Amino acid sequence: MNRGTHQYLEDPRNENILIYINGEIVPRSEAKISVFDSGFLLGDGVWEGIRLHNGKMVFLEKHLNRIYKGAEELAITIGKTKDELTNLLNETIQANGMKDNVHIRLIISRGLKKTPYQHPNANVGDSTIVIIPEYKIASKEVLKEGIRVGSVSIRRGTKYTQDPKLNSLSKFNCIAACIEADKLGFDEGLMLDIKGNVATCNSTNFFIVRGKEVWTSSGEYCLPGVTRENIINICKENSITVYEKEFLMESVHSSDEAFVTGTFAGVIPVIEVDGHKISKGKRGKVTSSLQNLYLDLISLECEND
Repeated sequence: MNRGTHQYLEDPRNENILIYINGEIVPRSEAKISVFDSGFLLGDGVWEGIRLHNGKMVFLEKHLNRIYKGAEELAITIGKTKDELTNLLNETIQANGMKDNVHIRLIISRGLKKTPYQHPNANVGDSTIVIIPEYKIASKEVLKEGIRVGSVSIRRGTKYTQDPKLNSLSKFNCIAACIEADKLGFDEGLMLDIKGNVATCNSTNFFIVRGKEVWTSSGEYCLPGVTRENIINICKENSITVYEKEFLMESVHSSDEAFVTGTFAGVIPVIEVDGHKISKGKRGKVTSSLQNLYLDLISLECEND
């Protein structure tokens, strides 16, 4: 079975989690939304994945800023202030008695429609807010042994088609890339932009290491990942040369190291791209160093006040 960037250890406690839906906290088995919800009908909404570590939601402000910006771009009225939404997240966490090793999915859709139709004027009432917290520990095997990535034919769009910078519920572009990568036998699909440059993976941001330099895409055609931004800043703070730039697959195939980043697992080594072994098929030194520096950043972020 292929490894995945979101591979985690199964936890039986997840069968009995409590989920927040529009003012109510209910058992998992009772967590339901209407078939007339905009998220179900059209993928019309935004979402965030947030980690809970040592009793604190990691980089919460950055995640909230991104979801509010996405909602604004899509003309979705969340109907809650950032403080109110933070309180709902905390209430859900406390209802579950959770402290650590938790991944929270925050989902906001445009809300209910009176009939299945895409125009917002068919909506009635407020937005739908869902909070799903689960016990999830990223696979240590994946973090150490890495994943195999393959380039796919599915391209990233532009802001004039489906803005790739928005973390919208409509993920067909990424799902199609994921399906193609899976059929090719890879763990993650590496997507190019409309100009043929490396953009991003289907569910993570992509980096390579060449010599003493770390490269990632220009950012124009990828999600502005919170972990991506943190890794770029970590590089700058630790005198590691880092570039956001355009580059082709040839640079990837001949790179010294590669890795992907995401909220769930942090930094994951890439040990093969399109059949080309990277770093001799093992986690590279720069990647390992960045993994440790990222863990240090999380620990600093989540120190008890």
